Amino acid sequence: MQTKDFSDMVLVYTYKITPRLRYIMKHIFKRMLQTDVDLTTRVEDFIAHSGPKLSYARQPLQSEFFVRSHDLLFDDGISDIDINVSDWDGVPCFFSASEKSSLPFDIFAASFYLITRYEEYLPHVKDDHGRFPASESLAGKHGFLDLPVVDIWVERFKAQLQDKFPQMELPLKSPVFTPVIDVPVIFRYRKKGMLRTLGGTLLDLSRFRFREFVKRYAVLLGIQKDPNDVFDELTRLHKQNNVQAMYFFLLGDYSHYDKNISVYKPIVKTLVKSVADYSIVSLMASYMSFNDLELLKKERKRLINFINRPVKRVRQRFNRLQIPETYRSVVDAEFNEDYSMGYPDEVGFRAGTCTPFYFYDISFEEQLPVLINPVAVIYSALYQFRNIKRAREKIKSIREEVEKVNGTFVMVFSNDVLNFTEYNSMTALYKELITTT
Repeated sequence: MQTKDFSDMVLVYTYKITPRLRYIMKHIFKRMLQTDVDLTTRVEDFIAHSGPKLSYARQPLQSEFFVRSHDLLFDDGISDIDINVSDWDGVPCFFSASEKSSLPFDIFAASFYLITRYEEYLPHVKDDHGRFPASESLAGKHGFLDLPVVDIWVERFKAQLQDKFPQMELPLKSPVFTPVIDVPVIFRYRKKGMLRTLGGTLLDLSRFRFREFVKRYAVLLGIQKDPNDVFDELTRLHKQNNVQAMYFFLLGDYSHYDKNISVYKPIVKTLVKSVADYSIVSLMASYMSFNDLELLKKERKRLINFINRPVKRVRQRFNRLQIPETYRSVVDAEFNEDYSMGYPDEVGFRAGTCTPFYFYDISFEEQLPVLINPVAVIYSALYQFRNIKRAREKIKSIREEVEKVNGTFVMVFSNDVLNFTEYNSMTALYKELITTT
């Protein structure tokens, strides 16, 4: 490969250039370090380069910055890799390297393994919704789910590069905060229809939920506001704190797991349009569209017709992900961003990172045009904590880790759990998180 000698460009020497290597080098250098990178297999070009450079191979060429390579980025296909997690000054790492290496492990292979979700291609036990459990993950088993290890590794790598090449100027990023609101059910009681209302009433009475019964009819008689109708309050809260939130509306047909009111009711279109006037509105893919591409396309078209603008972002109902099939469907349905990369029952970093990344499909060895936005906190995972104080402490700890590396902190709440008509601990927590940005 012919290379150009740019003083601000990092040149990487390697003995073989593969799609995997190109992908992870581009992600780490261009997206995370925000600098140019090029690869070469020509020793003479590498030696002649006057700017920052490193070699990625089994042995160093001279006394350059050297990262000893693991085989992962030169392979193709999937194999069961034996991984030993070690410690790098208090931070877990794996794919250890020899003492000749400038880093104690192969940062590129380890980052690739986590970001591509390599382990999710391997045989594993799925949960009741067909999801990959946090307990099956490398991070879950070794206790580093709550650390964005890839970002921490890259920050340390950056410091060492700048020590080696003092003239190297790398821009500083700013941390990003993105609150996401799931809207699986627009109204809890209103507009449900006679049969669903009657069924809910009988269920309340049969289970002696008299308080729920009273609330239901207070809403239906217009005495109280529907508790799920939190959109005006959220708009004011976000505006007051200068926060740009995203809303993901479920617009699927009624099913066992998709129980929104009918999308054909005029109130649905009116409400979605009103929210879209102030915030980003996107699609929550229905449970039933998980294995049905045509249905996913239909739901996206519905939302486009509601708001009269492109719909490029998607979240999967219940965070259902099947790697890589889900993301291939997302691309085929013409979405280009996803907000499902998180665990519904554990807080932390499913892909080991708090930096958005393009998905790499290992089964076809290609990068797909869909940007994955890692989700650090999903409200459903907070129920594992005994009280809201412990949940708050955990979120604070994770958010601090993200801010240390100037990453992106994405948290997901739902209109189902937020309530502005009476005190609610989830609502109090959400307000606190929004007002401390």
